Amino acid sequence: MGTERRGVRAAAIDWAIAGCVAAALLVTGLSEGNSAAGADLLGYALLAAGGLALAARRRAPVPVLAVTGLCAVGYQAAGFDVPAVAFLFAVYAAVRAGHRIVTVAASVLLLALLPVAAMASGLHDTGEAFAQARGVLELAWLIAAGAAGEALRQAERRAEEAERTREETARRRADEERLRIARELHDSLTHQISIIKVQSEVAVHVARRRGERVPDALLAIQEAGREASRELRATLEALRDDDTAPPRGLEHVPELVERARATGLDATLAIEGLTIDGHGQDVPIAVDRTVYRIVQESLTNILRHSDAATATVRIDRRPKTLLIRVDDDGRAVSETAAAPGVGLLGMRERVAALGGRLRAEPRGEGGFTVQAELPVDRTS
Repeated sequence: MGTERRGVRAAAIDWAIAGCVAAALLVTGLSEGNSAAGADLLGYALLAAGGLALAARRRAPVPVLAVTGLCAVGYQAAGFDVPAVAFLFAVYAAVRAGHRIVTVAASVLLLALLPVAAMASGLHDTGEAFAQARGVLELAWLIAAGAAGEALRQAERRAEEAERTREETARRRADEERLRIARELHDSLTHQISIIKVQSEVAVHVARRRGERVPDALLAIQEAGREASRELRATLEALRDDDTAPPRGLEHVPELVERARATGLDATLAIEGLTIDGHGQDVPIAVDRTVYRIVQESLTNILRHSDAATATVRIDRRPKTLLIRVDDDGRAVSETAAAPGVGLLGMRERVAALGGRLRAEPRGEGGFTVQAELPVDRTS
């Protein structure tokens, strides 16, 4: 709303300036004492057109420069010895917009055409024609208009650079804060996860030495502890921009499904339209990583909250999108509102950042569905 209001205000100012310039040109033309017939009517029309054209100087500075220049030549040829005020405004606007070379070329051309227009109006003395042309468009006025436009353009550019510098500084500070938080989380969580991992490995080792069957749940805890340690290290390294541990993506999705099966969940994986061996797949890196996170978070929520017996993971590569769907047969029903936990919010943020869509809700027949649609068309 604020941007729209500013646009309306700028347009109103432009039209006001254009109207004032047109009125000033017409008044000057009328003071010449010309008649109201023939070429004079054309001259008045060109005076008005040259002034009113300035209303579009912000949107189309180069066309306005051409129109005002042609109008100046036209009304000079019609016998109106009126300064090219509208052209000076157009020079200012064009230089401010960055069209310096075009403006210089147009100005030189106009300076060459004005004496010709003065001679076409009836002046046969070349010196008098050049004197009238200098009065219509003084070189000092032209240089001043261009200098004013360039000065304002430089000031605006410096202001933009200062704003960009402030944004970069704020972004860098935010990144440093994120890294500090990541380190603190890494230090605190690594200790607890290490205890869980060591205890589970000891329990597995003792059970095997005794010749006892190791429970699947204990093996799942052991593997989950190892995976959590790897994830923590990878996350911290990614925040440090180390890039020493490759991020997890589509090719690691089967491992997620296998770990879910190890906990007793009947999990299945169906893939269409692509291979996930990490070779030759036309999927952007950001999408590749997001797919892994969506499947990981979905299966984690199923194991923690749904009390489901089965789960299905479907990944479908379509011409312009990649569809990920995770269904379970847990306790959720259509009347149940999905609690927006941190994991779900994180998924939504990841998908939204890529320009995709995410739907996470209970199904009418029972169970829960997470469905994400991510754009993979590189040309879009």
